[in-house]
Amino acid sequence: MNNGFSEAAQEVVRAQAWERLDTSFAEVRAVFDDLFNAALRILSPADIDAYIEAARQIAKLGRGSEPLLLFLEAWPELAGLLGGHALAPVLETIQRMQKSPNGRAIAPFLQSLIPVARRLESTELVRDYLEVVLDLMVQTSGTIHGRQATIPSPVMAEFFVQAPLLLDQVSLTGLARWVDHGIRHYANNPDRQKDYFGLHSADSHAVLRRERHGTLLADVERQLGLYLLGLWEDVAPLVPYSSGFHQLRQPIPYYDSQGFHLPDAYDDARGVAAIDRYRLALAHMAGHRRWSQPSIADNWSPFQRLTVECFEDCRIDTLLLRRYPGLRPILLALHPQPDEDDCNDATTSCLRHRLVMLSRALLDPACSYRHPVIREFTVRFQALLRTGPSNSSEIAALALDFVTRTRLPSDQFARVHFADTIVDYRDDNRHFWRFIEPEGGETSTSDTFRPSSSPGEQRLPPRHYPEWDEHSRSYRPDWVSVYDYLHPTGDAALIDGLLQKHRVLSNRLRRLFDLLKPQERERIRRQEDGSELDLDMALRALIDYQMGMVPDPRISLSHHSNGRDLAVLLLLDLSQSLNETVAGTGQTVLQLSQEAVSMLAWAVDGLGDPFAIAGFHSNTRHDLRFLHIKGFSEAWDDTVKARLAGMQARWSTRMGAALRHATHFLEARKTSKKLLLILTDGMPSDVDVADPEHLIADARQAVRELEQEGIYPYCISLDPQADSYVAQIFGRRFSVVDRIEHLPEKLSEIFIGLTR
Repeated sequence: MNNGFSEAAQEVVRAQAWERLDTSFAEVRAVFDDLFNAALRILSPADIDAYIEAARQIAKLGRGSEPLLLFLEAWPELAGLLGGHALAPVLETIQRMQKSPNGRAIAPFLQSLIPVARRLESTELVRDYLEVVLDLMVQTSGTIHGRQATIPSPVMAEFFVQAPLLLDQVSLTGLARWVDHGIRHYANNPDRQKDYFGLHSADSHAVLRRERHGTLLADVERQLGLYLLGLWEDVAPLVPYSSGFHQLRQPIPYYDSQGFHLPDAYDDARGVAAIDRYRLALAHMAGHRRWSQPSIADNWSPFQRLTVECFEDCRIDTLLLRRYPGLRPILLALHPQPDEDDCNDATTSCLRHRLVMLSRALLDPACSYRHPVIREFTVRFQALLRTGPSNSSEIAALALDFVTRTRLPSDQFARVHFADTIVDYRDDNRHFWRFIEPEGGETSTSDTFRPSSSPGEQRLPPRHYPEWDEHSRSYRPDWVSVYDYLHPTGDAALIDGLLQKHRVLSNRLRRLFDLLKPQERERIRRQEDGSELDLDMALRALIDYQMGMVPDPRISLSHHSNGRDLAVLLLLDLSQSLNETVAGTGQTVLQLSQEAVSMLAWAVDGLGDPFAIAGFHSNTRHDLRFLHIKGFSEAWDDTVKARLAGMQARWSTRMGAALRHATHFLEARKTSKKLLLILTDGMPSDVDVADPEHLIADARQAVRELEQEGIYPYCISLDPQADSYVAQIFGRRFSVVDRIEHLPEKLSEIFIGLTR
């Protein structure tokens, strides 16, 4: 805006403004004239008055010169973005910070305001953002006796540093939910608040991913896996990475021994749907896996490696288009097409610009650049691939020739032209290079959390499960880490001794279980492998053989039962409380549970139902151990008995995640009925959860998830006080065993009643 002031008038206005500002900061005086002149070019006279008045108030806050300098510099641009009427809510926010213990956060707040406003682009959204800021300030500031905030928020300054980045990833609504999650879950833990709002915790990243827009890799992973298998005959895990937390260098797709690494979310771009961007990135990496051969990198310069990668990427893309021409519109839409004259600054390196022009020319016949060397190498490249796929060595030789012909002194300049040079569907080519490294190099270390292993325990990598938060009616994503262990073993003879001890009960149970055995056996004829010889078919085959004809090899028959179609998983709560002694018995709850499970396993094995046994205990959400005692495919033998004999009880009972993990194994069973029996002696609890109702609500939600998957959960509780909480979790699907010494008999009777 041009206010029409003459130079003399500007001098007068500027002098009046400085006098009205009424500050003695020398650093402000040194730059005030330039800042005020910039404001005059943008603001109206009324806005100038409001600008100086707001600056005067900020100067009197007693926070030094930094907030004043930041405001004087930032506000003219903010007014241009939002309008002068946005000053009032900004100034009100500053005043409320000053009246609270958070006055030191004013400078970071002003520092972040311009990038935030650029992202939000409206006064209404900025007002909403300021409400989020004030709510965060109020909720995270400490109080004495709950009356007045006297302890500053530990996270305000860090939040303002991250706010522009956060708004690049999520909408303002998503940011508000993200902030609310951190406030609610870490209200009493300032250190955890710092980790969360500073984007240093896995929970912070997980919630942010949940709030992001675009197409999530998790939502299309199955489609992409089928695409990879069907079109490229390739199978590998799809591993997501976040693109929102790397400022120095944005990550790009790549593949390694773990699988194909792709962004956790893609937006539609350049008229191409996000799912098609995923497909093209996968196709490019699959092409590398099929057609590229690694090269030794130690004797190549960075310029040479970059050029070789460009030529090799173009070779792979050319082979992709030959195999699937339908990829061409997507590929060309996503590939940049820089103008030849975009990079003509003598102080700038145009290396990347030149290589992207070459790449476009090699892939797009309609593209014609004037550069004579690019035109020449386009012809040579096409001739090299005319008769076949060529190979990486031939392409590298061509690339080195291009380096020799096009090298310029400016290629070494630190200032590089990056505009319109990113081919974002291509991977980083780390697979293409091999480095000759000396022996005995440094070993890498990792600070990634791993729970300690006890001797004899065999552990698999963790699976992460959400946990239900009843207060927000939402899941905490990837909240609990569940580790699978093969249970340590004991003496198998102990289990045989227990069965002998209860031989009278065993015989009675055997008779009861015999009544459950399916009687309707169906004969299946014309089998190549079977349990019996089919005499009619065998005789016919013999006659054919003697007559010189090829006999039918299907001369066996087999039987199957069409009466029971059931899979059972018995899940044991192995928490510390099982070590308590049962009054009047001299045995612990663990020993009685061991006897009961042994009796049930022996009987079910005779019945023929597929069944598995597992236990669980937890030591915070980071370490829930799922202990496999018997798998569905394992026989009831000494190996399984040894694991059962080695049962140990410790730690706590985080039931919800254990139920979700058990679902993972039952879902794989191809049976019409799936039964999950849970044997526990107390309510869900863990050492990192203060609210006893939280884990009860999570377990209840996990039971609902089980039912939605067609799995029938049933709880056998050994806690006489269980009625107060077990019904909340399982509804009517539970039994309470008041006399624990009767557990061996009760457990089998409950199983019979459920599977009759």
